[in-house]
Amino acid sequence: MRQISLNNRFFFGFGIAIVLTALGYVAPTIIWLSAISFFCLGLLLLVDLLFLFLVVKPVKYAKHYQEKLSLGDPNPIRITLTNVSNVTIWITLNEGFPIDMQARNIHYNVSLTSFESIEINYEYTPKKRGVYEFTDSYLFTKSIFGLVARRTIIPHKSPIHVYPSILQMKRFEQMLFQQNKLQSGIRRIRKIGMSREFEQIRNYVPGDEIKSINWKATSRKNELMVNQYQEEKSQSVYCVIDKGRIMQMESKELSMLDYAINSTLVLSNICLHKSDKIGLFTFSDKLGTTLQASNKRIQLKKILDQLYTQKTTFQDSNFELLQQHISDKVRTRSLLLLFTNFENPFTLQRSLPYLLQIKKRNLLVVVLFKNEELEQFASLKPDNQRNFYQGIIASKMIIEKEKMAKQLNAMGIQTILTKPEELSTAVINKYLSLKAKGLL
Repeated sequence: MRQISLNNRFFFGFGIAIVLTALGYVAPTIIWLSAISFFCLGLLLLVDLLFLFLVVKPVKYAKHYQEKLSLGDPNPIRITLTNVSNVTIWITLNEGFPIDMQARNIHYNVSLTSFESIEINYEYTPKKRGVYEFTDSYLFTKSIFGLVARRTIIPHKSPIHVYPSILQMKRFEQMLFQQNKLQSGIRRIRKIGMSREFEQIRNYVPGDEIKSINWKATSRKNELMVNQYQEEKSQSVYCVIDKGRIMQMESKELSMLDYAINSTLVLSNICLHKSDKIGLFTFSDKLGTTLQASNKRIQLKKILDQLYTQKTTFQDSNFELLQQHISDKVRTRSLLLLFTNFENPFTLQRSLPYLLQIKKRNLLVVVLFKNEELEQFASLKPDNQRNFYQGIIASKMIIEKEKMAKQLNAMGIQTILTKPEELSTAVINKYLSLKAKGLL
């Protein structure tokens, strides 16, 4: 009985039979229509039940997806339905998703001829990292007359693991190393190595340093020629991720921490391809993950496993503790990309002395996020008093964020101020720019 599901057609037919019965009390001459309607409804219901449970065999269901889903990216999921009966059937599939991810069920209506298989493809975008399970899927096999359906519950016991965006990492790798930079937003940057290891003599391009001109080659060729040196390798790069409460702020259902984690994974892969060493620090009110810089290929897996478990806290971040930790662990001059966010000048002033201490021995880049909600408020038409004041306050806060970025730049601290969804592109461009200028 639990497998039987009554369809709308049954209730519609049952309602007609009840109306005919009620009319029979008013006009006794048509009472026979009531009996016939109930008899026909019962007969059709019996035929449907016999068809579903004696003729039709349960449909085979198979779900295929990657073992590790990528956070914030559309992940392809494929479902295969196979009709093992020798009759045509009609199916309604209700897909279930992890409850914690708050995704609505997806419904599909398909028809299958005898022994036919069909594939259903859709994309699912998880918004949280961690281990989850798909909820049960419900398969409704409809009958000939459509009065009832046979309900089959398909449990999903295999857990799904949502990792930082592996798809984004591979996409940026292809963009960078397959000469698609202009389409992707990654700028073309001439790699002018600053080491003493000579690579080649080439034609002068506007922007080249005057001191790199080879005057002997210039006199022979009668045109400006410059020396190009190999790009330095095995330089240390650290991603420092703030896990304080300020990183809980969300944009398009992803937190600032998630954006920082995805960009860290992308940058780590690029650095390893460039033969640089990559490491990881996380912190909030206390220290978190510490992973020393290395250029071994297994380093990417270590970083991925560490990023997978990171969560924000409800406390303010302790930059003094971070500065002491970096002084102890980072012995050579390194590039430090600090993913954090200062929403007002007061939080910046508290942290600024420690940032300046970090900057003395390292090349520090502070990554700040633009608040897109504030930009929306600032762009509202001041058609009423509320919108007018909201726009003024939002504009003031946007200007303050830009002033903070300029203040950091004036003190010798590199900054990136970008929208969260453009973070990976901005971070890669900054890394390539610093490396091309030989500032590491």
